[in-house]
Amino acid sequence: MQRSRLSSTQQSQLDELDDEIRSPLQFAAAQGNLCQVQQLLAQQVDPNEPPKGYYGQTALQAASCNGHFAVVEMLLVAGAEVNAPGGNNGGRPAVVVASGAGYLNIVSHLVSAGADINFPPHPYMGLTALQAAAEGGHIEILRWLLEKGADVNTPPAKNRGRTPLQAAASGGYADIVELLLHHKDDVNAPAVRYNGFTALQGAAFGGHRQIVRRLLDAGADVNAQGSHYNGYTALSGAAGCGHYEIVRMLLDAGADVSLTSGHKRWTAAQIATFRGQEAIMQIFQQIKQTEKIV
Repeated sequence: MQRSRLSSTQQSQLDELDDEIRSPLQFAAAQGNLCQVQQLLAQQVDPNEPPKGYYGQTALQAASCNGHFAVVEMLLVAGAEVNAPGGNNGGRPAVVVASGAGYLNIVSHLVSAGADINFPPHPYMGLTALQAAAEGGHIEILRWLLEKGADVNTPPAKNRGRTPLQAAASGGYADIVELLLHHKDDVNAPAVRYNGFTALQGAAFGGHRQIVRRLLDAGADVNAQGSHYNGYTALSGAAGCGHYEIVRMLLDAGADVSLTSGHKRWTAAQIATFRGQEAIMQIFQQIKQTEKIV
């Protein structure tokens, strides 16, 4: 049950993390084996053993990610560094992984122990606590973090980074989108250069029509440039995924069919053709015919 609460990103990272690269303490913490953790600490095992490998975690991060509150408490008492960074891919401290996994009790306890809720994201796949909570759809944690002073506009990671609004819009979390707009999250924060998207692009790509409408009403730029690498405009994202009604909505809002996106520099029509989205292709064919008549 606990593993099901992880975001897809966190789950994939855990799947890639081979047990043999964890130390015995890190493994016991991840499993929530309180007796084993206690025995190892009694043997003077360092609670701050560094994470190993690209997706490695400290013992505190492993316990926090998997919802093992008692282990978190024990490790903190033993001197675990609450703001220690994780492995090279994401580098996420304990409060970030707990926020992304949906464990408010652990988030609160970590903050009481000195966790920095505005710890900046690692350049590669990193997240702040607020960005992680938004990505995971955990509105109670997000509200709590905002009340504690979490910065809604902290710049995202350079590679695969998302602002809270971008993460929530992509995930289809309409209630979180509304909350973040109320807290002045920038509706037009640009897509990061590598594997990024704007909030509107994320919602369009994901097929979240209600959120697309809300973002447009809030002033989202329908023609914002996508990420340089693997990027899409809102129109090309919706077209490539076959979201017919969203394509129509974006065109009505002034989406430019001539714009290209990503390192391949394809138009929305080219992407729809490549993906075999016949209904979408007909829309662009009708636009082309109309332009010829005019």
